[in-house]
Amino acid sequence: MGRNTRKRSKSRGGKVIAAAAALMLGAGGLVVVNVYASAHETSGGNTVKRSSPGGTGQASASDASTIGCPDVGSRLQQVPGQARAEVDKQLALLDSQISEAYQRLRSSTRAIQQDSAFADNAIMGPLKDKRVATIDRIALAIGRAGDRPRGLESLAACTLRAAGNQSDAGNGPVAADFVDITTVRPNVTAPQVSRKASRGAFTTQCGVNENKLYNSDNVIVAPGVDNGAHHTHDYVGNQANDAFADNDDFAGGETTCRNQGDKSSYYWPVLRLQDGTEEFDAEQQGGGAEGNTGKILTASEVTLEYVGNASSKVVAMPKFLRIITGDAKAFTNGTANANAAWSCTGFEDRQVTDKYPVCPEGSSLVRTSKFQSCWDGRNTDSANHRAHVAFADPKTGACPRGFKAIPQLVQRLVYDVDAPSLNDDGRSSPFYAVDGFPEQMHQPITDHGDFVNVFDERLMNRMVKCINTGRRCQ
Repeated sequence: MGRNTRKRSKSRGGKVIAAAAALMLGAGGLVVVNVYASAHETSGGNTVKRSSPGGTGQASASDASTIGCPDVGSRLQQVPGQARAEVDKQLALLDSQISEAYQRLRSSTRAIQQDSAFADNAIMGPLKDKRVATIDRIALAIGRAGDRPRGLESLAACTLRAAGNQSDAGNGPVAADFVDITTVRPNVTAPQVSRKASRGAFTTQCGVNENKLYNSDNVIVAPGVDNGAHHTHDYVGNQANDAFADNDDFAGGETTCRNQGDKSSYYWPVLRLQDGTEEFDAEQQGGGAEGNTGKILTASEVTLEYVGNASSKVVAMPKFLRIITGDAKAFTNGTANANAAWSCTGFEDRQVTDKYPVCPEGSSLVRTSKFQSCWDGRNTDSANHRAHVAFADPKTGACPRGFKAIPQLVQRLVYDVDAPSLNDDGRSSPFYAVDGFPEQMHQPITDHGDFVNVFDERLMNRMVKCINTGRRCQ
């Protein structure tokens, strides 16, 4: 049929993707921390200049448009390997609870208008109760293998969030979420390059998802859980990626990459045209049932380039290294981990994070993701899926103390999509929007990318040599 939306039936017993031995997380005492790192390593100049609802505080039920909850997963510093599967399962359940509460909020407008206490009593109170029980199961799972974490219970309560210009007619976007790219000042900067820099680049060609491999799983954040992303992903490279894939599956999977030594998995949320098209997932969770509607747009061009470090040579990535960049929940979480960069061809010296660009005639839409390029030298993943990698200093290119520079993946997606008509709310030329968790209102700041390294050792070493000697290779 061409479009691959399979969900494997094998249970694997809630098997976690990254082996505990590879994670090396240990079972020491866990303290809940906020591990948000700066997400602005770049020549992209992606500093966010507006506040998201993550910092707006409580809204009244009558004008609330979405629900904001503390992101429990991002606060976990360590999880024992024995507890990983159960913790991942419960974290995915927290996401489902928010999604369900948000959908109830959206369908209860009249009841909320008639009773100001309805939202608190019928939606927010029950949501908190569910979260209390789920968070307690997370703490118990960790406590059985190590020290029970402290402070998780404080993350149970959620708030109603005002969503700015969002209308009651849908869950975004609206005209105010777009900006004419020609009115944006050039803002791209680059770190100063030292004499020790690694100046080369390596390009891998893996197609644009011609195979139409889609699913709403997320094997990194929610392994073993169907619809763990609550939105649909495009996949290029490894064709074995779904919720139940493990390292053996990735190693044995087929790849769309021209060089068969690259079996890495590259995936990102699909972009949709808000034109009323009923796609294959129009009635499915992750798709239309969770507000992700319209025609799925396939990129006209996908460039996957690995570049060097401005201050040092790079070392090889470990096989099965997992990296997520950006934050799919940045609209409610706040912008600390946001790493979205939207632009237009011919205008890529200016990029925006919290707006979708309107491109002039003859110019195409561009999404760029610059992944973390510093590795802790030990782990292929971490409890919050962020702590094992880091961004280099945006001015010097230097990695944080204890981290090693690795080739930086720069993912560039180009779309040939007509400029939306802002004066009539997209009626004559429809808006486009990135797929996302339903409560994130399809905001551009939630754009993100995911990567699992499955290069063979020979090709990875060739990449490193190419970058370190200043050549351009593929």
